[in-house]
Amino acid sequence: MTNYDLIIRNGNIVTADSVVKGDIAVQAGKIAEVSVNKAIEAKAEKEINAEGLHVFPGLIDSHVHFNEPGRTEWEGLETGSRSLAAGGVTTFFDMPLNSTPPTINKENLELKRTLSEQKSIVNPRFWGGLVPENIENLKELHENGVIGFKAFMSPSGIADFNNVDDETIFKGMTEIASLGSLLAVHAESTVICDQLAQKKQREGKTSARDFVESRPIISEIEAVRRIISYAEATGCKLHIVHASSRKVVEVIEEAKRRGVDITVETCPHYLSLTVKDLEEKGGIAKCAPPLRDEDELEDLWVAVANGEIDVIGSDHSPAPASMKEIEGNFFEGWGGISGAQSTLNILLTEGYFKRNLPLEKIAALTATNPAKLFGLANKGTIAVDYDADLTLVNLNESFELKNEDLFYRHKHSPYVGMTFKGTVKTTIVNGEVVFDNGRITKELINS
Repeated sequence: MTNYDLIIRNGNIVTADSVVKGDIAVQAGKIAEVSVNKAIEAKAEKEINAEGLHVFPGLIDSHVHFNEPGRTEWEGLETGSRSLAAGGVTTFFDMPLNSTPPTINKENLELKRTLSEQKSIVNPRFWGGLVPENIENLKELHENGVIGFKAFMSPSGIADFNNVDDETIFKGMTEIASLGSLLAVHAESTVICDQLAQKKQREGKTSARDFVESRPIISEIEAVRRIISYAEATGCKLHIVHASSRKVVEVIEEAKRRGVDITVETCPHYLSLTVKDLEEKGGIAKCAPPLRDEDELEDLWVAVANGEIDVIGSDHSPAPASMKEIEGNFFEGWGGISGAQSTLNILLTEGYFKRNLPLEKIAALTATNPAKLFGLANKGTIAVDYDADLTLVNLNESFELKNEDLFYRHKHSPYVGMTFKGTVKTTIVNGEVVFDNGRITKELINS
């Protein structure tokens, strides 16, 4: 009789194509056998009875800022990866900025990779940066394994990660296309946002609503249209991050129909929070692009349901509480949402339970699609020979998120106080249980 390392029995196995009851066997970090409606006839060193639970492919969060090295006091690979594990995430892509030095050359990439091997309990991947001073470094970053490149079309807010002007981004896209890689962009118009912000502040208009109105949806649309034209001219594959409105997505959909190689991400906060939350919660709910009104939130859910959104990433951008405090002037204070631990909770509660979004679509948006888009050949689904990255969820359990539940370095989030339905019970990374019933069970997956 076969002996496996682990067998998960009687779970409801969720993939992008189906939800079926079955068993999953794991050997040497890989899925060795999947049996549907029939028990696996084997023994294992460890067995998990998943009766009544749903087994998802481990989430792939393609957009986090863990800020290490250099700004570990904001977050860090240790606390960040534990937060992800608690939220059912088994792989993350760390953005090139917020850490100091930023990931804009091979040396800085290797520094971040070494730290991740020492501190992360989930699988790390890395974005490389595109900034005005590093076009000659793009090739070495690509050859050393970055998942793609990230550029800001407007100021990033980080002094050592400059946004790109039009000439730089065009040259960078030409180089990235020649490498067969892709470019992810923060797409907001500097001119529109700067001019509106200056006008608001001159007039003494500094409320939450004023801040949001200074970064309107048309700012995103203008930048997206511009970068699409560059993609068509250079042949560069393009990924638009954190689209806040379906109006932005519609521009991308039209480009897709023309044959442009472009994809789009949205984030849980645009699917669960509105301008009203920013007004009530203050700086903890500030981000850029900003939160939108209720009608935009609902329309964005339509885009998700219609398959117009390719991936959902958390855009976890944490900071100490002191940087999130706002006293009247919403143009002050750091703009970033702490939310990496809650992505699946939001998609289940707001999507599956409230809006009948199929579980299969949640698996596609959070695992299968990012794995395909970013070339992770052995991740993103539950099938033989794929990595045993799995998340076990009890859909029947509800809980109110409290600060003490968070694994972040700074235990605050705009989601605190919300009631979620669907509890992450167990997270398995490369066949090893790293989170179980509320606690971290493995300190290092690479030790």
